[in-house]
Amino acid sequence: MRQQGFRRKVKRGIDVVAAAGGLCVTWPVMAGAALAIRATMGRPVLFRQQRPGQGGRLFTAYKFRTMREASGTDGRPLPDAERLTALGRFIRRTSIDELPQLWNVLRGDISLVGPRPLLVRYLPRYSAEQMRRHDVVPGITGWAQVRGRNATSWDERFAHDLWYVDHWSLGLDLKIIALTVWKVLSGDGVSRKGHATMPEFMGNVSGRAVAAA
Repeated sequence: MRQQGFRRKVKRGIDVVAAAGGLCVTWPVMAGAALAIRATMGRPVLFRQQRPGQGGRLFTAYKFRTMREASGTDGRPLPDAERLTALGRFIRRTSIDELPQLWNVLRGDISLVGPRPLLVRYLPRYSAEQMRRHDVVPGITGWAQVRGRNATSWDERFAHDLWYVDHWSLGLDLKIIALTVWKVLSGDGVSRKGHATMPEFMGNVSGRAVAAA
């Protein structure tokens, strides 16, 4: 269902009010997280990365840093599991790392609710159907996050994203926000089994989404 007209304006209004209120309420938590990251991992405190938004337009996403900078003998970054710190695991489990994205919401880059903005390098790997996840504004949380978060497969994640695109409503957004609070409190689905984070999406083979081994 297309996000347009009056309902789109209401969604944007909710985003602005909630993001501004969230920043006011959570600034002590963010300040504490920033100090802890600075003391244990050094600079930078924030992780900045280009992500595709609605229509594939790029924007800079902000998150708290959860991994140390470390490379192997070949000069490539070590696997996520080896770079993720104890503090980083806590910040990810509690979703504190996502709080700086409230600034992205205020800017209009993303919404509170929508398909999570993934990596730019995934764009040419999507099928035409998977690309439809960019028909709506991406979000901090979404239907895929409350239906399994990072513990789901890529096929399941894309299916949830596309279901949200086709069934979007303000009521669904409110339901997802409520379920997100429960997911954060329970710490459920932070990572995929056998992976520190979510395995890389490598593309599609015979209609099936493929993840890195």
